Amino acid sequence: MVVRAERVVTIPAPRERVWEFIDDAEKRARPISVVEDFELLSDSEAVWHVSLPIPLSDRTLRVETRDQNRTPPEYVEFIGDSKAFRVVGEHELTDVDGQTELRLSFSVDGRVPGVERFFKKNIDNELENLEQAILDDLGLNSE
Repeated sequence: MVVRAERVVTIPAPRERVWEFIDDAEKRARPISVVEDFELLSDSEAVWHVSLPIPLSDRTLRVETRDQNRTPPEYVEFIGDSKAFRVVGEHELTDVDGQTELRLSFSVDGRVPGVERFFKKNIDNELENLEQAILDDLGLNSE
């Protein structure tokens, strides 16, 4: 079973400013609560060190991520692979009257027991964390 989540938010900032956050692989990874550490390998590749609170996972998982499709400043799709799961994330930015409509989409395909249950329970919070990190980075309140 694949767990999917999507959130569409309006950010009161120009698309180019929001893209500056989305374009930074580390900024995209840091708000995810299970990312313990991060290594930038290139402009389009990184390693996330992820700790999942699930049975059979008593160590940090290495998730190799890479940007698959990019159309600056409108769209990026990334893929992350590990022994425990595969994640696909998409970030689509649309300019709407000087503001940015941002569509955040994630799907997680678990390869070990407990991964999908964890993400099904927590993925909405992870998207909320990412949204809040963008607002904080831009110096905007999320009220």
